[in-house]
Amino acid sequence: MNKYESLKNLLKEYGKLAIAYSGGVDSSFLLKAAIEALGKENVLAVTVKSQVIPEEEQKEAEELAKQMKARHLVLKMDVLSLPEFKINPKDRCYFCKKHIFKDIIKAASERGFNIVADGTNSDDEGDYRPGMKALQELKVVSPLKQCGLTKAEIRELSKELGLSTYDKPSLACLASRVPYGEEITAEKLLMTGAAEKYLRSLGFNQLRVRCHGPVARIEVLPQDFDRFFKDDLNIKVYEHLKTLGFKYAALDLAGYRTGSLNEEVKIDG
Repeated sequence: MNKYESLKNLLKEYGKLAIAYSGGVDSSFLLKAAIEALGKENVLAVTVKSQVIPEEEQKEAEELAKQMKARHLVLKMDVLSLPEFKINPKDRCYFCKKHIFKDIIKAASERGFNIVADGTNSDDEGDYRPGMKALQELKVVSPLKQCGLTKAEIRELSKELGLSTYDKPSLACLASRVPYGEEITAEKLLMTGAAEKYLRSLGFNQLRVRCHGPVARIEVLPQDFDRFFKDDLNIKVYEHLKTLGFKYAALDLAGYRTGSLNEEVKIDG
């Protein structure tokens, strides 16, 4: 039996399922599988709308949910109202996840959905992810991880299922652009979100802009380095980022990688 059939069999055991749905690769695949396994009437997609999610990502999530004919609930949250989140400690994600998933669980329960799932996959255990502790405490299930599905397998299966997200770049909330210990503000989130949107408009798909005070540290794939310096594009990027509020812009020579701000955490051990 292949992993996709194993996943659908597992989902059938839940009977009814609410899914924390961001519109990314993993949660979109899980939503599709759940609808196939349980029927759309027994599945609820719950999307959190907050300052750490770019507006275009929110719109894409809503559009894809419509395409899948999914029941879709959008919850608005002010994560910057959480002191434990705003001061940005190394376990920031724990406090944020705990707050968000408590609200998701409450909203789902009020609608008759007593089991909540997230899109954690088996690859996610390799990085520093304090938010997983919150999910475990709240008894949120992670069917993709439970079935041993990797990111590469999820992308391949998504393509087979006709999901447009199969080649969507990896996403992370905008708070992950601010180094631990530096206060997270609405201004910083807006600056980094706008900077990344601009770079995507230039054709850079997989990227991050890390906000180190007045400095924007840009991560793009190493194969994009040459294009970055072609036709003075680097100057255009620098000038545009200045209009967004940054004073300086730097290209990270190590290139794009997920969780680069966690590297210090791993060193501290």
